[in-house]
Amino acid sequence: MADIELKQVEKRFGEHYAVRPLDLFIKNGEFVALLGPSGCGKTTTLRMIAGLETVSGGRIILNGQDVTWLKPSQRDVAMVFQFFALYPHLTAWENIAFPLQAEGESRENIKRRVKEVAELLRIEPLLKSRPGALSSGDQQRVALARALVRRPSCFLMDEPLGALDADFRETMRSEIKRLHILQNATTVYVTHDQIEAMAMADRIVVMSQGVVQQVGTPAEVYHTPSNLFVAQFIGSPGMNLVKGTWADNVVALPGGNRYAPPDGWPAALHRGLSGSGVIVGFRPEAVQIHPNGQLAAGVYSVDLHGSYTMLVLEMGDDHSIHARVSRDAHFTVGETIRFDLNPSMVRFFDPKTERAIAHSA
Repeated sequence: MADIELKQVEKRFGEHYAVRPLDLFIKNGEFVALLGPSGCGKTTTLRMIAGLETVSGGRIILNGQDVTWLKPSQRDVAMVFQFFALYPHLTAWENIAFPLQAEGESRENIKRRVKEVAELLRIEPLLKSRPGALSSGDQQRVALARALVRRPSCFLMDEPLGALDADFRETMRSEIKRLHILQNATTVYVTHDQIEAMAMADRIVVMSQGVVQQVGTPAEVYHTPSNLFVAQFIGSPGMNLVKGTWADNVVALPGGNRYAPPDGWPAALHRGLSGSGVIVGFRPEAVQIHPNGQLAAGVYSVDLHGSYTMLVLEMGDDHSIHARVSRDAHFTVGETIRFDLNPSMVRFFDPKTERAIAHSA
């Protein structure tokens, strides 16, 4: 396996930036997800690592070697695509063996390697079948096997589960994560699905409009987003973001609410805000219903999600927030409830810069 380093790598089409200069270091054996909406530059970044897209600037270092201008075949990487790209006239065995045959491997070595990877992915019964006779999930397993059989230095996966049904996606998420652990494989995984990224990745690179917004562990991007885009994009639903005004160590919020920030935050807000405006951010699970809570809101809807209930609350005329509460909780649409916020889960943002305010120790 290998380290991957991007140094000021960028991609332009004329005057348009598909990827603005970025620096990224991916450690040997790490699983990194490139996450963002369509058109954010994540697939272009992956294709530049693979050599399928030329860079407009910067350098790509693979295992200590500058591969910026090397052909894909010279980079020792394996690519798995969203649409399985299997040869329909070949059996699964022949599809898996094809890269080794192209490299001139011996017949005995090919048989041994195909057998090993088929056992790893548990697809031995499928080897005599052609792709058209396989389910989409099995076709993706064969595509993974074809990438694995070469034993490349790293795996590059471009939304490999995007064409699968929901049930298959969940199963294949587990398969890919298991495969990564067993192989200790350096993996770069492109997805627009935050659930995939949160469930599978060691670190997530959140991108928007060709710019890296934040790089961090799943816990870091979820609990400590660097800006409003990450706060809204990560989470289902995203982070509650309520506009307020900061004065006299209290945040005035819609609906006549007044919120006293937890310890350490007043000094941070005085230092970090560019004006009197502030945005209070908190996840739905940060809401703590309490009869003497310092905040109040009206119940707009009550949705049972099986293991929990999601409330949509109205705080003032233009602010709706989500609150995740016990499945046994009973609330009536239209009633007013009081609540507090878990102090460890509250975040603040500057509405002008859209950046998160750094917390004071």
